[in-house]
Amino acid sequence: MNRLLLSGIAFGLIAASPTVAADMRVKAPVMPPMPVFSWTGCYLDAGVGYGLWNQDHDVTFVNSGVTNLETTDGGRGWLGRFGGGCDYQLTGTALSNFVIGFFGDYDTMDLTGTIATGGFTRAGAAVFGDEKESAAWAVGGRIGYVIAPQVLTYFDGGWAQTRFDQINLQGDILGISTGFAFPQHTYSGWFLGGGFEYNFTWLPIQGLFLRTEYRFASYNRDDLREFDVVTGAPANILHSKKEVQTVTTSLVWRFNFFR
Repeated sequence: MNRLLLSGIAFGLIAASPTVAADMRVKAPVMPPMPVFSWTGCYLDAGVGYGLWNQDHDVTFVNSGVTNLETTDGGRGWLGRFGGGCDYQLTGTALSNFVIGFFGDYDTMDLTGTIATGGFTRAGAAVFGDEKESAAWAVGGRIGYVIAPQVLTYFDGGWAQTRFDQINLQGDILGISTGFAFPQHTYSGWFLGGGFEYNFTWLPIQGLFLRTEYRFASYNRDDLREFDVVTGAPANILHSKKEVQTVTTSLVWRFNFFR
């Protein structure tokens, strides 16, 4: 009996020795899965850009009922853009590189040019005025394709409005004011565009992207009634159709973009 007890103690000491313990298998710690990058998520963006507008226009003279020949002119300048939206990256082998989304943005603008109303005179002087596009806003959707894990290229389109400020008319003799103006006006239309986004994967800040986009907007033809600045009395009618092109570069902060 004593021999059996001593044998059991000896066996236990051997099993507990460092050599035997080293031979025992130890389970590796379970590591959490690494997050998989996805373009799914919502974002905010802000950027700057350059734009230009062109317009085709003519004037109907109320007294005679005659409309002068259509002329073209335009303006250009800088803009700032602020917006946000949400995207969803599709799933499935055939669709996993496609991204769909919706967005809205607002532009504060200083795109200025001169409107020259050909054949439109007051007191024998041809009439002109400075015209400024001061704001625009848009809502729409986009569809993109992931060409690399950190690069998305896309097309977008939707509905837009833009505001042009009041045009104070001057005569070309010494630039003296005529006392007449065309009122500020908001034009409505559509837009199409495209661009790309790049994810700054090498920065310690997660969710920061760079976006560059070109956009073309076409606005419906509208009529603006000229008025006397002092009395408010209506006068001639300006018919104008405007098209606007912009190129912007923005920083995008995208949140919940890991799944």
